[in-house]
Amino acid sequence: MQDELNTDASPAETRTGKDTMPSLEETLKAAELQAAEHHDAWLRAKAETENMRRRAADDVDKARRFAVESFASELLAVKDSLEAALTAESPSVENMKDGVELTLKQLIAVFGKFNLHDIDPMGEKFDPHLHQAIQVVESEQPANTVVTVLQKGYRLHERTLRPALVMVAKGKD
Repeated sequence: MQDELNTDASPAETRTGKDTMPSLEETLKAAELQAAEHHDAWLRAKAETENMRRRAADDVDKARRFAVESFASELLAVKDSLEAALTAESPSVENMKDGVELTLKQLIAVFGKFNLHDIDPMGEKFDPHLHQAIQVVESEQPANTVVTVLQKGYRLHERTLRPALVMVAKGKD
């Protein structure tokens, strides 16, 4: 029986079984090719990441530099109005006053368009986030109440740009 088993497999068939397994050199060459492909893909991904980072930095820089562009262009109309008032031939006090009032309305409209609002806290409770107390004075009003506004403050959206300069009631002793 063993003779039958040995005679069934010819020497050529046994060699082809060994030929289906790749040699170490072929395996190494395939691994080197795959490593080169991965290295190339990594280099491309790294370059793309650097490009994206550079573009993002450029976008941030442009946004910072040109953030006030629309605000500035709206203010140009206000400047034009002021310059026109100065070039008037023989302005009367009444005409100048009317022109200043119209220009102030233009400026207030521009401020409103960009959420820049004034803080006029007369009679309100003192708030250190919105007001800066210059003096505390005797008053009939409750303590810590704004009794005089020396200079309006301004807020941009929810951020205080300039606190209002105020005088605050000391209150009754």
